[in-house]
Amino acid sequence: MKIKYSILLVGGAAMMLLSSCNIYRNYTRPSEVTTAGMYRDTLSSSDTLRGDTVSMGNLPWQEVFRDPYLQTLIAQGLEHNIDLQTAYLRVQSAHASLQSARLAYVPSFNLNPSGGLSWYENGRRSWTYQVPATASWELDIFGRLLNSKRGARAALMQSEAYAQAVRTQVIAAIANAYYTLQMLNQQLAISEQTVASWYKSVETMKALKLAGNTNEAAVVQSEANCHSIEASLPDLRQSIRETENALSILLGVAPQAIECPGTLAEQALPSTLSAGVPAQMLSNRPDVQAAEAALMSAYAATNVARAAFYPGLSITGTAGWTNSLGNVVVNPGKVIANAAASLLFPFFNLGRNGAQLRAAQAQQEESMLAFQQTILNAGSEVSNALYQYKAAQDKSTARKAQILALERSVDYTQQLLKLGSSTYLEVLTAQQSLLSAQLTQVSDDYQKMQAVVSLYQALGGGRDMNVKIGSKETEKAIKAEGKAFRKEFREKYNK
Repeated sequence: MKIKYSILLVGGAAMMLLSSCNIYRNYTRPSEVTTAGMYRDTLSSSDTLRGDTVSMGNLPWQEVFRDPYLQTLIAQGLEHNIDLQTAYLRVQSAHASLQSARLAYVPSFNLNPSGGLSWYENGRRSWTYQVPATASWELDIFGRLLNSKRGARAALMQSEAYAQAVRTQVIAAIANAYYTLQMLNQQLAISEQTVASWYKSVETMKALKLAGNTNEAAVVQSEANCHSIEASLPDLRQSIRETENALSILLGVAPQAIECPGTLAEQALPSTLSAGVPAQMLSNRPDVQAAEAALMSAYAATNVARAAFYPGLSITGTAGWTNSLGNVVVNPGKVIANAAASLLFPFFNLGRNGAQLRAAQAQQEESMLAFQQTILNAGSEVSNALYQYKAAQDKSTARKAQILALERSVDYTQQLLKLGSSTYLEVLTAQQSLLSAQLTQVSDDYQKMQAVVSLYQALGGGRDMNVKIGSKETEKAIKAEGKAFRKEFREKYNK
């Protein structure tokens, strides 16, 4: 009779409460979030770049960075970088949390056997026992468990997007460090060649002195000029060493020398640097996806806080065997069963629940603003990278013409010096100007390559194309990777 009454209670409570099931809405992207006009035109100070249908960010990193040495380094970094491995572990942790949230729908079962032995004055003994199995199930009428699960899924999506963002950062950082090494190596080579060339000028000045066409001051000045260039070489070598050490950390190896042949001017670039339409940022950029996942998580947390205002309905049941029913000891044991339903009304917690709801709503608004800010930052990064590349191209064209003119200037002043129609100061000025222009040209080439890296990263390039954030296929892959990682960990550390 008790079981029947409990079932009726559960049914009646469910009928009364089902009318209030729609206390929350599914997440939809806020209408305030827009990507219109995110990219500025590089040729205009006010016009908005309409964008191309194809985004450079959708290209595999092997098609953007075509240097075989650089490709080897990037592949090594993707396999051994510590930050990237840590990000993958965060994904595994978030996936475990999602599994835990899903299991909240399943009834919980507990087995709690107990027994006792009693003695009486006449020496008799009495053995009593109970072997109950208890089951408890919370009916998710108002969506508390559902929104908790959605929050866990949003957290998983956020960790997946974070891992993708770290992957793009690793690729960009390795590429930038590689191009930095090439720049420094070129500047070191130019400086060393200049020192060798200027020492020849010293010999020329000595010969001119013996011929009576110049004086000792010019000879000493030329030697001092050579030593000043020699003094800059240790700084360049130190910068090379420090850049190699930083690149080694990105690769997950001990500091070591890294081969970096070729020059920046020899680097092959994609035929076109297309930004794509701004709306593609929402699906391409991992940080934008992570920001939206954070908003989804905050939205689910608000729904959980709203569900706390409504009653909680739970069902419990017990079944098992016992030889003790009240004060009666029965032998053999009998089967016992019990079922009950309970309603919990939060009448005395309305103030606290209201405060928690307001806090959750404020955090949701904060997450939405952060989402908007992330999109604005992304548009700014794309616009900056596009203009940086154009500016580097314009400077490169002008720099080549400048170097050609300075080379002729150095040649002319040296010839005039031999003829006695010029001074060594004029030769020195021309040589210093040529050296500065040559070093700056290398820097211009580096800025152009840096703009390519920045644009590629700003468009979400370098992400794993096989990973679809929030998809079932990706979740299965994460689960399989987690099993493989745990197996490898046990084999490595439990020997």
